[in-house]
Amino acid sequence: MSTQLTARQRITHDVLDRVGGTPLCRLSGVESRKNDIEILFKAEWINPSGSVKDRAASQIIVNAIASGKLTRDRWILDATSGNNGVSLAMIGAALGYRVRLCVPANICEEKKRVLRAYGADLVFTSVAEGSDGAIRQAKAIASERENRYFYADQYSNPSNWQAHYYGTAEEIWEQTGGSVTHFVAAVGSSGTFVGTSRRLKELNPAIKCISLQPDSARHGLKGMKHMASALVPAIYDPTVADKNLEINTEEAHDMIRLLAREEGLLLGVTSGAALIGCRKVARWLSGPATIVTIFADSADKYLSEPYWSV
Repeated sequence: MSTQLTARQRITHDVLDRVGGTPLCRLSGVESRKNDIEILFKAEWINPSGSVKDRAASQIIVNAIASGKLTRDRWILDATSGNNGVSLAMIGAALGYRVRLCVPANICEEKKRVLRAYGADLVFTSVAEGSDGAIRQAKAIASERENRYFYADQYSNPSNWQAHYYGTAEEIWEQTGGSVTHFVAAVGSSGTFVGTSRRLKELNPAIKCISLQPDSARHGLKGMKHMASALVPAIYDPTVADKNLEINTEEAHDMIRLLAREEGLLLGVTSGAALIGCRKVARWLSGPATIVTIFADSADKYLSEPYWSV
């Protein structure tokens, strides 16, 4: 079967062309330059569907079309805690593919509405099992009807980390003029951290890469994984990290409220976790240093969450 894009796909491919190339920014009030240590963040909510997940999702889908794994008679299927699903739903709508997503039943109401607005079919899974339950359900569906679905499988698909190896890392290197000394990122599917870290270390082996995980199995950091208690993604490579830091849920909630009120940045909870991680790293250093992190998304899909009412 031909791997060429159809006329409709070529027209709507402009959506995919807008993925990536996000600005690298610095904070002013909450975290300014101190002792020659600078904290910078990639503003990933600039991506078309509003999150860093557009990078991996677009790479996965483009590669699947090119390889013939995703054909017109197949649905796109995946497990998601929200943002990856939104990305896949957006891309499916743009390119004319049906999308079915397995999601924990307690994902934010805003995300449910966005997913449905893009036309995605939702399969709700156990709240108690979290994202792991959604993964199990997606695998079961894919195995039962192999010919009906292209299982994107963000947790095992190498296109996930490759999107950041070829994209995010190169952008960080160019935007800092090669001056980045530390990369700090939250770990969920782990694609962002693994892919970016691998490439940055190739560009400069002295760069330190620090991963962030929740501090307990029972946490409220949606989109992040506590690897010791979760289904570990096949693409996760713990050897890439120079250090792993644990982040407390309540502290991350406090941080995003602070960012909103003192920086005018309305961000998702993983961004709060990312800044906490950067601050911890900065405390070890005497300078000079350039710490780069990922602010994965904005808060517009989370405003119904109770932590915004505090």
